[in-house]
Amino acid sequence: MKNQPSLNFGGLHQHVEQRLDRWAEQNFARRVWSRDFSLWQSEPQPDLADRMGWLDLPQRMEHKCDAILSFARQIKEEGLSHVLLLGMGGSSLAAEVFQKTFGSAPGFPELFVLDSTHPAAVTAVERGLNLTKTLVLVASKSGTTLETLSLFRYFWARLSALHNRPGHYFAAITDAGSYLARLAGERNFRRTFLPASDVGGRYSAFTEFGLVPAALIGLDIRKLLEKARAASENSRVAGAEKKSAGYLLGAVLGELARYRDKITIWTTPSLAGFPAWLEQLLAESTGKQGKGIVPVVEEPVGRTEIYGQDRIFAGFFFENEPALELEKHLRALEAIGHPTIRIELKEKCDLGTEIFRWELAAASAGAVLGIHPFNQPDVQLAKDLTRQTMEKSQEERDKTGAPIEEFSIKDEKTCAAALRNFLSAASPGDYIALQAYLPPTQENTRALRMLGDTLLENTRLATTLGFGPRYLHSTGQLHKGGPNTVLALQIIDRPEPHLPIPETDYTFASLIEAQALGDYRALRERDRRVLRITVSGNAIEGVKTLAGFIG
Repeated sequence: MKNQPSLNFGGLHQHVEQRLDRWAEQNFARRVWSRDFSLWQSEPQPDLADRMGWLDLPQRMEHKCDAILSFARQIKEEGLSHVLLLGMGGSSLAAEVFQKTFGSAPGFPELFVLDSTHPAAVTAVERGLNLTKTLVLVASKSGTTLETLSLFRYFWARLSALHNRPGHYFAAITDAGSYLARLAGERNFRRTFLPASDVGGRYSAFTEFGLVPAALIGLDIRKLLEKARAASENSRVAGAEKKSAGYLLGAVLGELARYRDKITIWTTPSLAGFPAWLEQLLAESTGKQGKGIVPVVEEPVGRTEIYGQDRIFAGFFFENEPALELEKHLRALEAIGHPTIRIELKEKCDLGTEIFRWELAAASAGAVLGIHPFNQPDVQLAKDLTRQTMEKSQEERDKTGAPIEEFSIKDEKTCAAALRNFLSAASPGDYIALQAYLPPTQENTRALRMLGDTLLENTRLATTLGFGPRYLHSTGQLHKGGPNTVLALQIIDRPEPHLPIPETDYTFASLIEAQALGDYRALRERDRRVLRITVSGNAIEGVKTLAGFIG
């Protein structure tokens, strides 16, 4: 394996070659760089040509590195031990990848990412911090993200009780002129970073949304940008359609999506944080207008015969890291006709290369699919329904909107029948989305993965896992706007205690409850198959009981 991807098209190579030839004839690369909207849509659209600043972002950000690194040195020299990042989706996923991949350099603070509104998750993160030595980074492009502002209000109250100048321990990353920018000014935040306005959230890894947290943990952001810059410049040279890995990957994803619309992503341990970022990029960029590429991440390596003919398989390898089993598995899949992608990183900073390549791949695949890759038209529906839910009493909720059908794990007989009936409606090529409104703990994750394994074994359908409300800012667009092949299994609990959110009249429990209900109704409005199950009490035991119902 070289720095270029190693590809096996599984007998579909002609489609990819024809696409690349067509792109070369159309000067596709030149037109991408000239922000030619007609590559994607016949008419100009909001958030299309004006959201392509990511193309030359690695070059443009070089002049901001000094200021970002200076800020990081100040935080280190003050002896702050933790950075708490409050953000959702594109505002936090790249930062989370950097922390998981690189860790904190000696003497630099550890980064915690909080993107759950479950009260148990909020209090668990708080317990893990030394709040007297914590910098809170509030990240929201729009500046109005409900989850981020709710979490900010909670930690503002906590730090206000500890410091005379709480604003000194807060920094913001947001668009110029946003509500959050104004709030940061009013409360004397230590620093407000204003990223480029021509870059959307999921393409923002090389803006301040990714680079500020990276610098705070001691990552060499200049080297990261250098890797990305090389990939960026390679994509704009003459004949780049056949030379740049980003276009090649885009052609593979776009063309093969007609036959295989799911990409299963595996990595060696050092790169385990990367798929969550890639999941959002692909799902939110392509999942609309009834089309989409379904990323399947963290699924265990299983028997080759268990997979349907709807998948591509991608393996990310880190040089010199043992990967015999993964390599053996990919070869076995190739032997029975499945397309595969292999990518090897020689050093961890090669993530800079991969991030840019896959951004270009997602945008290019969108051109093949004929969709707008930079918007998220179906995300707002769940937000609106969440807000409406919070504004209504329980009695009003029950009387309006789609009727709520909910099953409790306590009624095992009825719940088991509902689950089996739900799964019986599946067809080959469908996928199951586990949507867990539970605390995102390691224990809950293991139990849910076990449930996913059981579903895969018994249904042969790809199974994804997302914790709510995090997935609403990631795969949620695909669930509602992509192909109607999703079976959404929503698993909720009844959070205790009802942790109040300062400066509001609601609690984290009521917020996450409203978010789950809002997305349930949004899925129903989009005519999706959805089953809602309550596992109140011991959530882990409840999830295990669910697994026992299958088969």
